Amino acid sequence: MSCNESPLFRGIRVVAGLVMLYLGWTHAVAGTAGTVLQWLGFVPVLTGLTGFCPLYSALGINRCGPKTA
Repeated sequence: MSCNESPLFRGIRVVAGLVMLYLGWTHAVAGTAGTVLQWLGFVPVLTGLTGFCPLYSALGINRCGPKTA
């Protein structure tokens, strides 16, 4: 598993995921939408922390920049 996200995108994903988790857990967004935010918030947090997005891999997207030898 190699990196396919740049450090900037990784940071954005982690922050966005934490915001989603916060909104879901504090019930700022109520009902089904809050529950969905609770579950979906983990995806950007995990992909941001690992630097690997399976969807990017499936679509052939690489935002890490050119590989250096």
